[in-house]
Amino acid sequence: MQLDLPAGDFAGYIFDCDGTLIDSMPVHYRAWDEAMRRNGMPGKLDEDLFYSLGGVPTRRVAQLIAEHYGLTIDVEQVFHVKENLFLELLADVKHIRPVVEFARKAAAAGKPISVASGGPRDIVHHSLKLAGLAPLFPVVVTPEDVAHGKPAPDMFLLAAQKMGVPAARCLVFEDAEPGHQAAAAAGMQSVHVPSRGPRAK
Repeated sequence: MQLDLPAGDFAGYIFDCDGTLIDSMPVHYRAWDEAMRRNGMPGKLDEDLFYSLGGVPTRRVAQLIAEHYGLTIDVEQVFHVKENLFLELLADVKHIRPVVEFARKAAAAGKPISVASGGPRDIVHHSLKLAGLAPLFPVVVTPEDVAHGKPAPDMFLLAAQKMGVPAARCLVFEDAEPGHQAAAAAGMQSVHVPSRGPRAK
């Protein structure tokens, strides 16, 4: 995988977690597919629908999938079932090597780096710890920290503030459209990380 980095003098870097630092989107897909089948979804979860919701807070994803299939669900119950399934499947998750290598180099050069993820705080911290990346990221922002999740800019603006870097001098690494929209709304440039298909590990 080649990262298409924009030119510019960036003072800080913000990384999404799932599908950007760790190759976990297929695991999330399997967990959502099973959780929604248990709640009446007919057949397999549409992959295009799933990937279009990357970065959106988990409870909102449950609502949107349910609406798509005309299901009435208990959002909290689906949320917990899905996250428990995800944790059970998470052990095999690998790094997305080019992105992790960039983050390590930036940190070694003294540049502040952070994670801004649409996942629940406990799950994001657990994922980073399991992947051996937790010590690399002193700043982690999740939807619990802000009024609005992606595609609103709140998470990225808070991450920039916590890093002590002006928003305009942050570069965001993201795999999904809601994240790129959030970066643009925050006045930040972003790098697209493909979250589907084969990748270099």
